[in-house]
Amino acid sequence: MSGNLEIRPLRAEDETEWRRLWTAYLAFYETVLPEEIYRSTFARLLSGQPNEYNGLIAVLDGKPVGLAHYLFHRSCWHIDDICYLQDLYADPDVRGTGIGRALIEAIYEKATGRGSKEVYWMTQEFNATARRLYDRLAEKTPFLVYQRNF
Repeated sequence: MSGNLEIRPLRAEDETEWRRLWTAYLAFYETVLPEEIYRSTFARLLSGQPNEYNGLIAVLDGKPVGLAHYLFHRSCWHIDDICYLQDLYADPDVRGTGIGRALIEAIYEKATGRGSKEVYWMTQEFNATARRLYDRLAEKTPFLVYQRNF
């Protein structure tokens, strides 16, 4: 990847670009959500509350180009919380440049820092491009859930 990439927590001043990125992500999955969901989701991502969603934004040369939403939660199979990566998106013009990998690896670092033993996510079967990346970064389960154990 050429250029200066920064992966950082989402901030209040990112709302406009976050909305642009999340709208494009939802469009990929042929989904439209009402304004109240946008407001609620963004507030949750910024809340800093335990067991609430968190957001990361990928900024390439000063321009937001990707996002990730993740959540730490309890599991009956582990003592420590596990991490669920709910949403991952990179602008089409930067796909294949390492943005998705960098966002996932940033979440791996967050999970390691929290003592989490697992990061997992799901994707739709038709998402072949993303699945090629996921197959390199995690184990594909029989349930089409990707996870990486630490």
